[in-house]
Amino acid sequence: MRIIAGKWRGRVIEAPPGPATRPTADRVRETLFSMLASRLGSFEDLRVADLFAGSGALGLEALSRGAALATFVENDLAAAAAIRRNAARLGADAQILNGSAVSLPRATPFDLIFADPPYAEGLGTAVVRSVLNADWLAPGGWMSVETASRENVEPAGLEVEAIRNVGRARLTLLRRP
Repeated sequence: MRIIAGKWRGRVIEAPPGPATRPTADRVRETLFSMLASRLGSFEDLRVADLFAGSGALGLEALSRGAALATFVENDLAAAAAIRRNAARLGADAQILNGSAVSLPRATPFDLIFADPPYAEGLGTAVVRSVLNADWLAPGGWMSVETASRENVEPAGLEVEAIRNVGRARLTLLRRP
């Protein structure tokens, strides 16, 4: 896997070992970041959270494009270690929280949240509810949820801005009013 754009463009990042994680495919990441760039204009100075972070590819991509801060939430210890190594290799300042993205602690709200849960029925909606219950998304903030292409995400009070199927993945882009 490689960073697609920004100051670390082309740099290789490590995927966690084993079947516990499913890294977001390059084509899906390219589509997602294109969708976001057309709406946000820039990633400069954004506070970003990467939930079910795996390798950290989504948060690291946002940092490469100018985000100010990235917080990674991952409950798999091997994946969290891979994120640490990837961040160190890139010189990225990354906060890693070990724990479940469907049971988030309170935090300062983020401008952009990526959620790429395992493709299990209902996890997309569960993470949206978790984000809202913990007040992780700032007013006007954006949230992307990747699910299996057949799964719908309930917005739970957020506005659905776009839904796009890319191969076997579905990207649901939400915004907090």
